Amino acid sequence: MIEYGVPGAFLVGIMGAAHCFGMCGGLVGAFSANLPKQPGNRLANQIGYLLAYNFGRILSYSIAGALVGGSAAALGVLFDIDIYLIALRIFAGVMMIATGLYIAQLWFGMVHIEKLGQGIWHLLKPLASKLVPIQTKFQSFIAGIIWGWLPCGLVYSTLTWSVASGSAIEGAKIMFAFGLGTLPALLSAGIAAEKLATWVQKRTFRIISGILLIGFGLQTLYIAVSQIS
Repeated sequence: MIEYGVPGAFLVGIMGAAHCFGMCGGLVGAFSANLPKQPGNRLANQIGYLLAYNFGRILSYSIAGALVGGSAAALGVLFDIDIYLIALRIFAGVMMIATGLYIAQLWFGMVHIEKLGQGIWHLLKPLASKLVPIQTKFQSFIAGIIWGWLPCGLVYSTLTWSVASGSAIEGAKIMFAFGLGTLPALLSAGIAAEKLATWVQKRTFRIISGILLIGFGLQTLYIAVSQIS
């Protein structure tokens, strides 16, 4: 099993496909359906807009990862660094287990955690609304940056890995990798939303994804506890 970090974050993004569709699939599908009609290949044009949107979203994730990772590094100066990092890893493990239970639809406590981000989104939502309908790829990119701050339990859970990394650079890399992992699901949401959404939201897929995320969380806890001794 892969330790938390860049490869793990990428796999978490992929396994969170069902959650991504639930949170953003409708938004991306509506976004895609209302793109301006331009001459040339319609599919290629649509993909261009969706890539711009999604890379804007991933940029926001990376910025958030850098902020929390850098903040953790700064706080680490004030505390015993070994105990501090162990505590952060325990927190990251617990959050990943909670996310796995949430995706498997076995526990819905993550809904309350997602509400913590409502304040920021309340401020950003009017800006996002002003960008609709999208007319240019740059406008699509800016929309992605704004919508990247949409409250999401899976994002918050992965951010705890960025915190536990204790580094702004590593935190940004973790969230960038996570964003890339979510890209196939949300890119598809704008092109073939109905068929793929039906598949990834099947109970079997959710349970398997949830179990794998719980496994990541348990391994993170194991690493943290083993460092105590």
